[in-house]
Amino acid sequence: MLSSVDHVQLAAPPGSEDLLRTYYTGVLGMTEVPKPPVLAARGGCWFAAGPVQLHLGVEEDFRPARKAHPGLRVTGIEVYARRLEERGAKVVWDDNLPGHRRFYSEDPVGNRLEFLEPVGEPTG
Repeated sequence: MLSSVDHVQLAAPPGSEDLLRTYYTGVLGMTEVPKPPVLAARGGCWFAAGPVQLHLGVEEDFRPARKAHPGLRVTGIEVYARRLEERGAKVVWDDNLPGHRRFYSEDPVGNRLEFLEPVGEPTG
């Protein structure tokens, strides 16, 4: 029986780790999680915020995920969107999901990310 999602993996081009670290820690506010040595040798990096984990793995023939994406629930979505914009990230609002405020953005290698908050939840 499935109990939860452990992590979501996105791909990234070789040599992009420093760019990803800057974005996922500095822009999104996540913390880098050390990879086990056997996996660290493959490149890439892992990030976490509470129970949410995103793993960025190196892919030689990298193409960014433009449709497939993680949906990341946030609190205080307006404040969070401003945080991203102030740090140079593009924010594209979308009102097509009833009962939610949401926007899309992209990481620095072009992977699509969705951020959403149910309507009526407290903001922070």
